[in-house]
Amino acid sequence: MMDWLAQSGWLLPALGAWALGGAGLGMVYFRVLRHSAGLIVAGEAGPGWALLMVLFRLAGMGGVLLIAAMQGALPLLAVAFGVMVGRQVVMRQAKGDS
Repeated sequence: MMDWLAQSGWLLPALGAWALGGAGLGMVYFRVLRHSAGLIVAGEAGPGWALLMVLFRLAGMGGVLLIAAMQGALPLLAVAFGVMVGRQVVMRQAKGDS
């Protein structure tokens, strides 16, 4: 698939789309992580609920990374880069909230 993208001139836009998707995934993942950690610390979520939230977060992240890896190394790297960008956005927002 990557050969066709490279030959058609769609490689950079496709990688940009993967990176944007990764940024969105990273923002959702780390916001949910922050929310679930807050619930656990406040005592509003029991151990079963906490385990369920962890499993859903990991399954979502793992699924997207698996799909990207099946497309090749460049989409996987683009998604990973996007996840780190999304993490930075959430961390800056959390810093501003404090």
